[in-house]
Amino acid sequence: MLDSAIQKKLLKGREYIGVDKIDGPLVFISKTHPVGYRELIECVDAKGAVRLGMVLETSQDVVVAQIFEGTSGLTLPSSRVRFCGEPLTIPVSKEMLGRVFNGLGKPIDGGPPQRCDLELNVSGMAINPISRQYPRDFIQTGISTIDGMNTLIRGQKLPIFSGNGLPHNELAAQIARQAKIRGTETEFAVVFAAMGVKHDVARFFTRSFEESGVLENVALFLSLADDPSIERLITPRTALTLAEHLAFNEDMHVLVIMTDMTNYCESLREISTLRGEIPSRKGYPGYLYSDLAELYERSGMIKGYSGSITSLPILTMPNDDISHPIPDLSGYITEGQIVFEREMDGRGIYPPIAGLPSLSRLMKDGIGEGMTREDHPHLASQLFAAYSYVKDVRNLASVIGEEELTPLDHQYLDFGKAFEEKFVTQRTDEDRSIEQTLDIGWEVLRTLPIDELHRITEEEIEKYYGA
Repeated sequence: MLDSAIQKKLLKGREYIGVDKIDGPLVFISKTHPVGYRELIECVDAKGAVRLGMVLETSQDVVVAQIFEGTSGLTLPSSRVRFCGEPLTIPVSKEMLGRVFNGLGKPIDGGPPQRCDLELNVSGMAINPISRQYPRDFIQTGISTIDGMNTLIRGQKLPIFSGNGLPHNELAAQIARQAKIRGTETEFAVVFAAMGVKHDVARFFTRSFEESGVLENVALFLSLADDPSIERLITPRTALTLAEHLAFNEDMHVLVIMTDMTNYCESLREISTLRGEIPSRKGYPGYLYSDLAELYERSGMIKGYSGSITSLPILTMPNDDISHPIPDLSGYITEGQIVFEREMDGRGIYPPIAGLPSLSRLMKDGIGEGMTREDHPHLASQLFAAYSYVKDVRNLASVIGEEELTPLDHQYLDFGKAFEEKFVTQRTDEDRSIEQTLDIGWEVLRTLPIDELHRITEEEIEKYYGA
């Protein structure tokens, strides 16, 4: 009897000629040796071209595998499938910063092949919850509505819920250009993964990083709209694999931006349908939650490591519906959300971040004295409360008319206007420090009488209100 190691070595590289069925990006092979889930395969067409794939389903009777480059041109009798006996890996190194890759991690910028420090499994390694370090360090994005009211914390997962035609790409590029950890001399890198985006969007990001001089600290993984849709499923995994290497082997702080997660989920639904799986909400597979969690939970901080991964996934809500399965399930996994409002965008406000639905669940642990400023927690709470009342007053005015409002209601309307024009609105190249953001917050609060500032201490009012 051969031991398992020798058996595995003999089976590695075993090739089968002919496939039983081709359905979209899937190939079905019967009567194979025992293969592993997510095992790497090489599919060779009649011309000898090799396409990579991954095993999706395995049983005694049939193996189902997805071909990343698509199955166009493959035929049933002439296609050959070689099982590699190992998972899909990509070579990773620090030299990948400043480069552009396709969704499978292959350079597409015309440069030389990247130097390989390690070959890592794109599926990553599960992080033991006990070994996770609680995120506490404030990341300054230079954007007042985020820094002041929905603070981003190092190691956090904070998605952006947007809609078609809204400026989420501009905001993501601005965050990538401006993000910094104050008070520390740390290496900061950005890993950017684009799934199903148009060529002009990819050019926008590349040009934005080049012109701002940060491209040397950015690695781009692009799976464009005209690339095979199946490639979108592997793109965020290759990007996160590089991010893990930079964070936990190179001790860097990595910001991962993934857009558009809706395109990723659409590809997941397409594959699920081809496999004949029972659909769940709106046709998405029942494992959509666990699949998204598999990606999002690769972010964070680990005890004993100085590096970190902070994640900013972007998803466009179909029909601006925040209850759609993709944003709904993402909200359960992540620590908050930045929500765009189409009505604000229609009034020319940038960034059109809705004040009330947006939330950062880790904000309270990364702001205050010694981290941002001692008045930050109470100021943010007061701004939330006052802007919430502004929404009520505007709704009331739409029914009874502004002339019927009380003098205090009119003061709140003035506050709402000042808040949106001075605090929320800023240029796409405007980088505000946290002190500037907080000072602007106090400036707009001065449109309200002191008696209405119920969430701020007397000491803070005395120090900042009359400044």
